[in-house]
Amino acid sequence: MTMEPVLGIMLLDTQFPRIPGDVGHPASYPFPVRLMTVPSATVQRAVYDADPTLLEDFIAAAQQLQAEGVVALTSSCGFLSPLQENIAQAVQVPVFLSSLLQVPLVYAMTRKRVAILTASKPSLTPYILGKAGILDELPLAIGGMQDSQAFREPILNNGEMLDKLAVEHDVVQAGLDLLSEFPGIGSFVLECHNLAPYGQALNQATGKPVFDIISFAKWVYSCQVKRQFPQP
Repeated sequence: MTMEPVLGIMLLDTQFPRIPGDVGHPASYPFPVRLMTVPSATVQRAVYDADPTLLEDFIAAAQQLQAEGVVALTSSCGFLSPLQENIAQAVQVPVFLSSLLQVPLVYAMTRKRVAILTASKPSLTPYILGKAGILDELPLAIGGMQDSQAFREPILNNGEMLDKLAVEHDVVQAGLDLLSEFPGIGSFVLECHNLAPYGQALNQATGKPVFDIISFAKWVYSCQVKRQFPQP
């Protein structure tokens, strides 16, 4: 019996609930995944500190997952774009650490301003954006979830409780606020990989396409595991 190919996901070391739709919940994918927590990778070090010393532990995790046979590798945090190049060079399978890698492609598809919803707007520096290949001249609208208590307490403060409906409300409101401030927005990209569960609500409320880590993972996986078409 042939086993279905597996996507590898390197997780930050957190305790908050990972609900369906979250990058770290296996039911978020239509294919098997292998989850591996990187013990040193806290929210503080990944989001607030952009700590380059995380690289060694992530490379070790990536190489272990590759040895276990995964067909591609991602992570649970969009702020890991500074590690993208080195980890991609360290393994032989496709690596897409950050949802932000989609931004240049999304702009090329729409030729309209790209709205980014991030876990922490102050932390989404030009350095983080540049390491995802986002050029300075690309038109962006950036909104952050750091002021939403419903989001901040579980995700940024690593709490044990999560109110999905409250977070969804705040995500939609953040999107609507960006549309009001920047009428030329053509799409949304969710930097935070924990925002994917709320992508459908954001899409319905704004009428704009929403690109998140789950849709990104499906795309990359489909490129590695090609479907066979029926014979004519």
